[in-house]
Amino acid sequence: MSKRIVVLGAGESGSGAAILAKEKGFDVFVSDCGTISEPYRALLDQNGVQWEDGKHSEELILNADEVVKSPGIPLTAPLIQKLQAQGTPIISEIEFAARYTNAKMICITGSNGKTTTTSLIYYILRNAGLNVGLAGNIGNSLALQVAHEDHDYYVIELSSFQLDNMYDFKADVAILLNITPDHLDRYDYKFQNYIDAKFRITRNQTKEDSFIYWAEDPVIDREMKKIQLGATLLPYGFTMPNPLPLGEEELALKGRHNVLNSMAATIAAKVVGIKKEVIRESLKTFQGVEHRLQYVATVRGVRWINDSKATNVNSCWYALESMTTPTVLILGGKDKGNDYSEIDELVKEKCHTLVFMGLHNEKLREHFEKLKIKNEELKIFDTDNLHDAVMAAYNAAHEGDTVLLSPCCASFDLFKSYEDRGEQFMKAVKAL
Repeated sequence: MSKRIVVLGAGESGSGAAILAKEKGFDVFVSDCGTISEPYRALLDQNGVQWEDGKHSEELILNADEVVKSPGIPLTAPLIQKLQAQGTPIISEIEFAARYTNAKMICITGSNGKTTTTSLIYYILRNAGLNVGLAGNIGNSLALQVAHEDHDYYVIELSSFQLDNMYDFKADVAILLNITPDHLDRYDYKFQNYIDAKFRITRNQTKEDSFIYWAEDPVIDREMKKIQLGATLLPYGFTMPNPLPLGEEELALKGRHNVLNSMAATIAAKVVGIKKEVIRESLKTFQGVEHRLQYVATVRGVRWINDSKATNVNSCWYALESMTTPTVLILGGKDKGNDYSEIDELVKEKCHTLVFMGLHNEKLREHFEKLKIKNEELKIFDTDNLHDAVMAAYNAAHEGDTVLLSPCCASFDLFKSYEDRGEQFMKAVKAL
């Protein structure tokens, strides 16, 4: 009798895992308590995978030999607790997919810069002519690519949620960009739990493998002094020998944070043997990532920038740090236990106006009203929808200014995702 695999969640990762499991001869069942979107329903049907949505039928799930869990489902969910209590192994889609490929794995994690660095490394490897796939939080799921394609390398963006359920997986090249408080609501509001999740990217690594990390990050630095790792260590930073094959002013990606992202990508490319000329040309021509400091338009002499991907405070800090003109900052959304004091100095230095955009702006108001008392020049507008936020920013901005959407928060109060928030913002700006 074939082993029973139950997949919980039928988004990109879950659907991919189900297809791969079916191809490998398992008895597969997919369950999603939300509504499975039409493309994924069609994909499951085409491949003869049984599924349900709108509920979790425990009698069809608790008999699983192994469960592949979507990263979005917390470990505290009652069904997960029941599976754990009866000893059912629960793994991530990445863990499952990696069993069926011998490709080299280049894996990237960090609180900020993951998507940019992952996309940049993929771009460099493709320019070098390597047979490479892009997976994890971006691109098609690793499992679907393993099922239908045959790559020699995979460049994989990994969130802490994905790392939580990885056990035997090994990264040939692991990259840790930075660690700042994020998703603490998923980690019992204990920062150390989140740090531990990020460091799981080094799990199972040996001397033949590489661990690339930003040595100047205070959290990473502190952690590295406490632990012993098996990998070959490749630190980088501003106070260390510069690995870049060109001057910082030549980089396509601007801002101090992107210099660091480019350093990490350069070291990874060198590890897999990419020629210096290819790396240099790629760093000069890379176009960047949607919703990350993405130029939208110039309206009446005001530049509009979409940084919807900034779903935490540190990400907004990097965006503000890269601003070179007076700035109107749009922020707000679903708070994840944020500490906004991290951006106070940059708000004072760079911003003349703040526009709050969220259903619950109380915490933002409470924090930034104190800043306003010290800095009477700072204007604050409170809105609960995108249209009003864009109009408030439009009216507050002067010629030569920048309006920056860098929300600091998750998007789920008003939008389906940060992509949806960014798309709606760009549409509203282009309608001005």
